[in-house]
Amino acid sequence: MPVLTRLIPSPVVVDIRPGALDDLASVLSDERISHSGKLAIAVSNGSGARLRDRIAPALPGATWYEVGGGTLDDAIKLAGAIRAGHYDAVVGLGGGKIIDCAKFAAARVGLPLVAVPTNLAHDGLCSPVATLDNDAGRGSYGVPNPIAVVIDLDVIRDAPVRFVRAGIGDAVSNINAIADWELSNRVKGEKIDGLAAAMARQAGEAVLRHPGGVGDNGFLQVLAEALVLTGIAMSISGDSRPASGSCHEINHAFDLLFPKRAASHGEQCGLGAAFAMYLRGAHDDAVFMAQVLRRHGLPVLPEEIGFTVDEFVQVVEFAPQTRPGRYTILEHLDLNTHQIKDIYSDYAKAIGS
Repeated sequence: MPVLTRLIPSPVVVDIRPGALDDLASVLSDERISHSGKLAIAVSNGSGARLRDRIAPALPGATWYEVGGGTLDDAIKLAGAIRAGHYDAVVGLGGGKIIDCAKFAAARVGLPLVAVPTNLAHDGLCSPVATLDNDAGRGSYGVPNPIAVVIDLDVIRDAPVRFVRAGIGDAVSNINAIADWELSNRVKGEKIDGLAAAMARQAGEAVLRHPGGVGDNGFLQVLAEALVLTGIAMSISGDSRPASGSCHEINHAFDLLFPKRAASHGEQCGLGAAFAMYLRGAHDDAVFMAQVLRRHGLPVLPEEIGFTVDEFVQVVEFAPQTRPGRYTILEHLDLNTHQIKDIYSDYAKAIGS
């Protein structure tokens, strides 16, 4: 008998709505994630800590752990602290760094992770990866998917708008990442997971084509759902391929070449995606993507994040070195400095200043 179905790793609970945070305790109890209420809650001293007073009365059995930052050492320290606590689950309440630390710590001690993001800066809130700073720079560590994702849209609206904008750039870049995956399939024979590709592509398209903005609950709902679906797509494929192509290589190159000047992950990925779409000859798509990014207040030219054209050319030329073995439009074209500069000039003219 052939196997006609497959199991898809995904959260048991995805709760995205205004006021969701106030129901966190009942959600965890109703879904049998934590009957006893014994939770280890990791928070930052910023957004997460500010919400502690609001939800602590409903979680009397919880122990709160303040996490200093987003380093591997922070995550290991958190794991050590919660190891002896006999908890039902770990809750990561805060921005991406806190959730990644909580992901790593929960995996290390064998507990399920509940992700409660306070912003939508990137697609890591539901991904099977924890990105942590280490002595060598920054590393990505495989972890289980969160067992639950709770996103309170009221909390998201209160976050600095730049975090929402960054999430838009990360979500929209899926479209370029899938185009790179399809290119690698045609040229190198790399296998595509059709379900993962479909989920990531549609997540990106939903954000790209939504008429709303960062102040609309309807748009924030779509963006949050897109980031969750992207994380699940990465779990299905077993790697970051559905959401990471030449756009992310460009992002990594910014971080490595100019670590003290780099912009946010989502801003760099959005800019990288628009330029990479132009590189592959999808000029109309690149222009439309740039228009949408601009409408949301995101950069589409390097000078908009403080870089010169020559520095951006350097970034694009270096980008393939950031992900050895990954085949994208950058590896395919193998452009030299002068070719990148010429194409960038055409790109800048096409999208307008």
